[in-house]
Amino acid sequence: MSAIAGILCYDDESVSTKDGAKLMQALQRYPADDAQTWHGGSVFLGCHAQWITPESVHERLPYYDGHSRLAITADAIIDNRAELFDRLQIDYGRRKGMTDSELIAAAYLKWGREAPRFLIGDYAFVIWDEQKRLLFGARDLLGNRTLYYQRQERRFAFCTVINPLFELSGAKKAVNESWFAEFLAIPIILDSVEVNATVYRDIEQLPPAHWLAVEDGKLTLGQYDKIEAPRESLRLKSNGEYEEAFRDVFREAVSSKLRTFRRVGASLSGGLDSGAVIGFAADPLRKEGKTLHTYSYVPSNDFVDWTPRRMVADESPYIQATVRHVGNIAHNGLDFGDRDSFGEIDDLIGLLEAPYKFFENSFWIKGILERAQQDGVSVLLTGARGNYSISWGPAMDYYAQLLRKLRWFRFYRELKHYGRRMNIGRSRLLPILGKQAFPFAARSVNATGSAGETPQVIHPDFAARTGVFEKLKRHDVGLDGCVFDEFEARDYQFGNLATSNHQGTSVTKFSLRYGVWERDPTADPRVVRFCLSVPIEQYVQNGMDRSLVRRATASYLPDDVRLNQRVRGVQGADWIHRMLPAWRYFTEELRKLCRDPVAAHYLNVDQIKASLEKIGPAPKPEFAYDADARLLMRALIAWRFLRQLA
Repeated sequence: MSAIAGILCYDDESVSTKDGAKLMQALQRYPADDAQTWHGGSVFLGCHAQWITPESVHERLPYYDGHSRLAITADAIIDNRAELFDRLQIDYGRRKGMTDSELIAAAYLKWGREAPRFLIGDYAFVIWDEQKRLLFGARDLLGNRTLYYQRQERRFAFCTVINPLFELSGAKKAVNESWFAEFLAIPIILDSVEVNATVYRDIEQLPPAHWLAVEDGKLTLGQYDKIEAPRESLRLKSNGEYEEAFRDVFREAVSSKLRTFRRVGASLSGGLDSGAVIGFAADPLRKEGKTLHTYSYVPSNDFVDWTPRRMVADESPYIQATVRHVGNIAHNGLDFGDRDSFGEIDDLIGLLEAPYKFFENSFWIKGILERAQQDGVSVLLTGARGNYSISWGPAMDYYAQLLRKLRWFRFYRELKHYGRRMNIGRSRLLPILGKQAFPFAARSVNATGSAGETPQVIHPDFAARTGVFEKLKRHDVGLDGCVFDEFEARDYQFGNLATSNHQGTSVTKFSLRYGVWERDPTADPRVVRFCLSVPIEQYVQNGMDRSLVRRATASYLPDDVRLNQRVRGVQGADWIHRMLPAWRYFTEELRKLCRDPVAAHYLNVDQIKASLEKIGPAPKPEFAYDADARLLMRALIAWRFLRQLA
């Protein structure tokens, strides 16, 4: 795990040693085991390295091979090493100690620009091909590592993070209004649909699943691969064969992400995704003589759970059941009693180099990483994208699909089983499914105009000037009038590069701050592609949603968790409760925002005032998911970013 940086000057002009030093100096804010540079006339490469894997210890990066005349700098962990060794015919004597950067360079020598297609893992790398006078780089398929760049008339510069690029001569911080408008207008957690853009006008990013090439002063980008459902589903003979096939591919993905010479940790909730991850990770670690360190957020003792009875804000009973069942776990339940979303804003804006939206759980995400760092953990397993891979299986959406296709026999049978499992009568389910199956008909009958529209934080004039809502009409980003469909959402999750951009940004920048690399087996391309190939009938079966993972983890998870279909954990229900002691300061700052002409240029001040009035000076914890309360927090984060920029 590393922060990489570099400069290419055109027309064989030599890189200024001062500019290279500025990039490396700016990276010193992050902890590192080593920092090295390579200078080859018109090219400068740097690496601010954090050693994670056994092979990375004392690895020299950037690395130059005089025989091939290639120089490489890389931020990478490659997971399919054994496969690549065979494909590249690497001598057996070299394999054990061969670094991931050497493996990437060997892949480039064999396949050229096609090389990233053969690499599985989390990576961003840049290669200087001295013979071809070509700068070539790539970012992994799901964008788990970032790579930013800046183009000028006589120079191309890149870096894992943004701020070092502003240290170079000619660089200037200015808001990219198109990106910022999307950030404000999109109501869901997604930042922007522009996959090349950043919040800064002069800084671009390489999208996930893309390579870049700079040759003769010209930049070219290309997409080397994508994840999509196959035309034909996987067809096996029995449930048991699907379950075994799932276990095989998931076991391989989990095992490949345990490769570190230090400790391994995992974020653990009470659900299926993180539970499955630790269930498959604990035994391989036991064989290595290691204990798995798990971390869970627990609401404070004085929080009264107000959520509906089918939801639970404190998942501790389910978490403890998993810990006891799996074994070989050192568990940490953490409540972070002295922290809240309000107190973390400035630090997170600085860390992420941009405004953000995940304020409800921001303080404990940071807290878990800090604790993992203190415990000597360097790899933190997660199940962040499991809802759309291993534990996918939306019962109601599937039943609505059966109803639309008039598959009456299966519809009746599944609904009968589902009603029994959930203790819900068919008379209650049928109207819901009717609206879900035929949403446009339901909308025409029950049209209510615009009265129920979500309040907008973006200033109407700014929105009109940038044309943001017209642009976003082409994207499923949660705006009013969009019909949510789990089948489309799944395709969007893995097929849309903007979603991967959003995930990779926080993962990369948190890892650099804390020296802890978050690794997600549920987003491993091998796992995702397998899950996309499995027919829907394996995911919803006999009234059981998420059926495949529930069946496949029969010996890995306790039944209390594995078969729990009635209660779901919910995150962020206590963010207002935690902020109550600081609520007066929060509202005072928002009133200052309303008087700031810079804020009024971008933010809907009239709506902010109306939302302040609605929420009041002492909101109930139940307002945690209220649109006005969330608008206030997002407005403040956006304003704080603008102030930091100024």
